Amino acid sequence: MTAPSQHTHAAPQQHQQQHQQRFLMLFDFDETIINESSDDAVLRALPGQRLPEGLRNSYREGHYNEHMQKVLVYMAEQGVSESSIHSAVEKIPAAPGLLHLFEYLRGHLREFELAVVSDANTYFIETWLESAGVRHLFAKIFTNPASFDATGRLVLLPFHSHACSRCPDNMCKQVILREYLAGRQRERGGAPFQRVFYIGDGANDVCPSLALGPLDTAFPRRGFPMHMLLQEMSQEARLKANVVPWVSGEDIVDSLKKVMEER
Repeated sequence: MTAPSQHTHAAPQQHQQQHQQRFLMLFDFDETIINESSDDAVLRALPGQRLPEGLRNSYREGHYNEHMQKVLVYMAEQGVSESSIHSAVEKIPAAPGLLHLFEYLRGHLREFELAVVSDANTYFIETWLESAGVRHLFAKIFTNPASFDATGRLVLLPFHSHACSRCPDNMCKQVILREYLAGRQRERGGAPFQRVFYIGDGANDVCPSLALGPLDTAFPRRGFPMHMLLQEMSQEARLKANVVPWVSGEDIVDSLKKVMEER
């Protein structure tokens, strides 16, 4: 169940700091850091900017990674180049206020350790974060590995396998969260993070939210599936964490400022 090390990309300098951050902040990528799905955005690099109906309808519930592998094969067959995909990813807009949130966190990296947990892929995420000038903020990126092969095709693989019935077959974000927290606690000499913050939007962001404790906070994007599902779970008392919906990254900054004032 442990993800192979090559599937995660680290910024080593953060783990080597003598000072230990008090808080862990985890981000989804699609429709959380960026304002749309990166998988949808890259289709604009296709000559007709859309998939044939047969390929669009080939998706099976819980097997999205497998579907996206087929999409990338089709894009290569249509002559879509690496530079075209790179350009399409760079042009994706950030979600409202997220760059403001990153600017706030840039000034508080002594307090916050940041990581991405996403069902997108390494190429899309690394490309966008580098282009936005924020890659260095993240200690770790957990996502599906993807790289261009010798023929110029972007090859996508699943992140890991797991036994969680709630999640897609290639990724359970709760497994990733639990393993990361346990590993970092060992690396920190037994000291856990004081609080964990999870920012997301989708149904697959619910499972890791269920692992959060009463001092932690789930930040679901307002009106998106994660928000609606967590509302139902809160009413059923299945959720221990605080839930703070957001429309803009500035809403998250306001919440973090209150936490910082509690020190």
